[in-house]
Amino acid sequence: MTELAAVKAALRTQAVETPSWAYGNSGTRFKVFAQAGVPRDPFEKLDDAAKVHEFTGVAPTVALHIPWDRVEDYAALAAHAEKRGVRIGAINSNTFQDDDYRLGSVCHPDAAVRAKAVGHLLECVDIMDATGSGDLKLWFADGTNYPGQDDIRARQDRLADGLAEVYERLGEGQRMLLEYKLFEPAFYTTDVPDWGTAYAHCLKLGEKAQVVVDTGHHAPGTNIEFIVATLLREGKLGGFDFNSRFYADDDLMVGAADPFQLFRIMYEVVRGGGFTSDVAFMLDQCHNIEAKIPAIIRSVMNVQEATAKALLVDGAALAAAQASGDVLEANAVLMDAYDTDVRPLLREVREESGLDPEPLKAYRSCGWAEKVVAERVGGRQAGWGA
Repeated sequence: MTELAAVKAALRTQAVETPSWAYGNSGTRFKVFAQAGVPRDPFEKLDDAAKVHEFTGVAPTVALHIPWDRVEDYAALAAHAEKRGVRIGAINSNTFQDDDYRLGSVCHPDAAVRAKAVGHLLECVDIMDATGSGDLKLWFADGTNYPGQDDIRARQDRLADGLAEVYERLGEGQRMLLEYKLFEPAFYTTDVPDWGTAYAHCLKLGEKAQVVVDTGHHAPGTNIEFIVATLLREGKLGGFDFNSRFYADDDLMVGAADPFQLFRIMYEVVRGGGFTSDVAFMLDQCHNIEAKIPAIIRSVMNVQEATAKALLVDGAALAAAQASGDVLEANAVLMDAYDTDVRPLLREVREESGLDPEPLKAYRSCGWAEKVVAERVGGRQAGWGA
């Protein structure tokens, strides 16, 4: 197989999971702008997700968020997804929108509140069983706003106990993916603020616990690709929440703010073997002012382009430059790959896979947007619960 053929083959195996909440009304903490034709329930979210997969060919799974996507019959929801040509992906928990969680969830000083939070996480594992999902994704808003508000070490003990109880409930082939975030909504301490804290808890829990890197959850200037390389080296990178940020957790379209950073991250993924392992490439975005399905298609394409460039890095030339201490040449090898226009290559890959070479144009001409605006009248539009 030629080098180019190998790159094409790798690109055809790529899978990017899309988030159910991005198809509904979601956006900033300031205002969520409603759009016509937005899904009214999880079944219609899957219908929209199926369109993204139809035109990109690389978005076969859809992440759910509980309780936003709660239904009476999860087996029926999974069957609906399969009928539409997609599958249920990660199950995302929500322990941050209930009044009881004002002082935390699994880290709350009240044992009754902690039990409630853990009960919800166990419910999410039940949903995994019913839908065939393999991943439980956990993000906690737990933290404190003031010095002395609570015992920092005790909160870590409570977190460890809660995670351990849920970990023991996981079945064969199921994972716990622990996400971290620098700040928000807690501003003095956050109970899972960084990759080191998440890694420490996952290491103690065992092989089924891995870390999720959300690209918007870091301090400005953080070298995310270093974190990715380290977690891959330790076998603890479970997946990504891909988005883009200018200031904090902006949840903008991946690659919108810093496409070079996305390339650097994907290079470390390719370099560390993450592209051919169980690392989950998930989007976590909110499309507030842009049309939702086109924005998700564009996001998937951005990930594809960064991946294609990463796959084109001349590994032998880079290793030789690094070994000889040729700093400029080593950087040039990376930049040559990044500066390559990979859009013609991706058009070829799509055509060879029986897809339209221009996913966005194909979607816009298919009539789906007009169809859902006409048909989705009445009921309540889906939103992220804000």
